[in-house]
Amino acid sequence: MSEAYFPVESGALGPEENFLSLDDILMSQEKLPVRVETPMPRLGAFFLERGAGSEPDHPLPQGTKLELPLWLAKGLFDHKRRILSVELPKMYQEGWRTVFSADANVVDLHKMGPHFYGFGSQLLHFDSPENADISQSLLKTFIGRFRRIMDSSQNSYNEDTSALVARLDETERGLFQTGQRSLNDFQSWEKGQASQITASSLVQNYKKRKFTNMED
Repeated sequence: MSEAYFPVESGALGPEENFLSLDDILMSQEKLPVRVETPMPRLGAFFLERGAGSEPDHPLPQGTKLELPLWLAKGLFDHKRRILSVELPKMYQEGWRTVFSADANVVDLHKMGPHFYGFGSQLLHFDSPENADISQSLLKTFIGRFRRIMDSSQNSYNEDTSALVARLDETERGLFQTGQRSLNDFQSWEKGQASQITASSLVQNYKKRKFTNMED
């Protein structure tokens, strides 16, 4: 029986999301704090509370602070016109970056944001002076947690891993599940329940890219 939905690879860790990916669609709905830098005509009724000048033709005044979904904030952001400015969410600010630097493994990333790495990568779209620090923090956090995640996935055969997985962001959960599948496949092969070992999709994709580069 074929699957009703074939997962599409996320593009959130790159420059743009993949809107054929359910993970990216959900990630792009996460709210981002912004400040209006240019009055926006006829938008007051949509964003301002009643009694605060929310007539249909009332503009959204300069200085208004809002929370917009990521996709809308990216669409309105313009380096030249400066329609709005973005405020960093707390988990990407210096205080939390210090915590991640000290010991990233103690943090419940899923509680802080289920798409921590993807959302953080998309923040680099905005011209924050802290972009370099954010990107380094994301990379070091991932590296610091990667070994423990993969070790756990390879040493928890037929064990309850719900407590561990609950603390992982969606990218990390995908890695953990990949490690678990590899372990299960190896155990099946070792018991003679599998006819052959096949190369993982990561290896196959790497070979395809390598051959393409050689042809170029």
